Amino acid sequence: MTSSLDPVQGESRLLIDGALVAARSGRHYTTYNPATEAPIGEVSDAGLDDADAAIAAARRAFDNGDWSTNVALRRRVLQQLAAGLREAAPQLCEQAVADVGAPMAITRNGPQGDGPIALIDYAVEVLERYAFDRELPVANTMGVPSQRRVWKEPAGVVAAITPWNFPFQINLAKLAPALAAGCSVVLKAAPDTPWMATIIGRIAAECTDMPRGVLNVLTSSDPSAIGERLTQDPRIDVVSFTGSTATGRRIMASASGTVKKVFLELGGKSANVILDDADFGSALLSGLAVCFHAGQGCALPTRILLPRRRYDEGVAMLQTFFGYLQYGDPYGEQQIMGPLINARQQQRVLDYIDIGVAEGARLVCGGKRPAHLPRGYYVEPTLFADVRNDMRIAQEEIFGPVLVAIPYDDDDDAVRIANDSIYGLSGSVYSADTERALRVARRIRTGTINVNGANFFAPDSPFGGYKQSGIGREMGVEGFEEYLQTKTVALPA
Repeated sequence: MTSSLDPVQGESRLLIDGALVAARSGRHYTTYNPATEAPIGEVSDAGLDDADAAIAAARRAFDNGDWSTNVALRRRVLQQLAAGLREAAPQLCEQAVADVGAPMAITRNGPQGDGPIALIDYAVEVLERYAFDRELPVANTMGVPSQRRVWKEPAGVVAAITPWNFPFQINLAKLAPALAAGCSVVLKAAPDTPWMATIIGRIAAECTDMPRGVLNVLTSSDPSAIGERLTQDPRIDVVSFTGSTATGRRIMASASGTVKKVFLELGGKSANVILDDADFGSALLSGLAVCFHAGQGCALPTRILLPRRRYDEGVAMLQTFFGYLQYGDPYGEQQIMGPLINARQQQRVLDYIDIGVAEGARLVCGGKRPAHLPRGYYVEPTLFADVRNDMRIAQEEIFGPVLVAIPYDDDDDAVRIANDSIYGLSGSVYSADTERALRVARRIRTGTINVNGANFFAPDSPFGGYKQSGIGREMGVEGFEEYLQTKTVALPA
């Protein structure tokens, strides 16, 4: 196994119309390991002409080929893709550590490494049992006895626009159901993490019978220009985007000109509600979740709500737990926290910490660049206390290892605070009384919620949010159906 200091050069080419090609301009750009700030390698820097070629190929593959109708072909190709990715798993994990900055402890068999290949397995399973054709009862509307059928058909050409925080998992969460449904896809990777997309393109080209143009992969240093082209182009039928709420709003507006179907999985400011009867010794360990992958997860619980009568006790325990956390070695077997993705994101997190102090919150621990790590985009695990829910650090998504502790008076107050947010993506509840925890969970307006340390996340679990956390669902049968259209057909009865 290589060390974290070694560059891990992956596939540098784009995938367009079945061929692995360089950008037409010949341009490349360099990516950097967030843990070391060392160059990883150079990847093709796609331009608008490459995007146009990819869109044209995807449109042609959908309109003129049999991918949209040949279920057996789709099943075989997806199984080949899964097998090829599993064979490449060691390289995949090494690439993820370098590309994303995630520690190997949360990469190997986890959401950054080969674990998400199970999303392809699940898509194949859904494909084998899904009812694409169902009958409705005979109707006698307006004196015309009619036999009716409902057909589910692929939605068309999909633009899949993915972020840098969990790129391999999110790439496959979009590609697997879209391809299984019979769509063709243009995948646009995040500039910071191109290698987790190009490896999929290479294996699709070299290890599968996928028809030309069904999958296209673009990497670019300028995501906005290509993203705008994808969202506005009338040849694109569906836009599937994961990223910030601000960007999601722009994509929704941009796609409205051609009334595309839009799926958005956006930001979060999830509440972790610790009820007053919970075992604090175990429940408060969940506060460390904000440090998982340096807090770069939209569903991570970044607000912890503590009962007022036990608030000081809870904050003191959290401070102790935060002090135990080790980080800085990408190959540390027990380390869940790595660096932030780049210097810009590191500074954004530090700026939010300054905002919290200026707002009057008490900085309990952390808040700086760690002195023992002169290289890498790290920020210390940070805990704020005496936080009001109207503070910016309690309302805005920081996307770093920053936890804010907010007191509440009773269950009703905890629910009110949890729901007082533009977001509604996830959350958690802890209580010695499971039924009480479920009653609170039912009242919290989020798309997912964990109770007493359980974890909803799996290929068959629909994931998405309420309010400004998004539109639609990813994964599960609901995620598969995002890439389908519904046609109702009537015949004389």
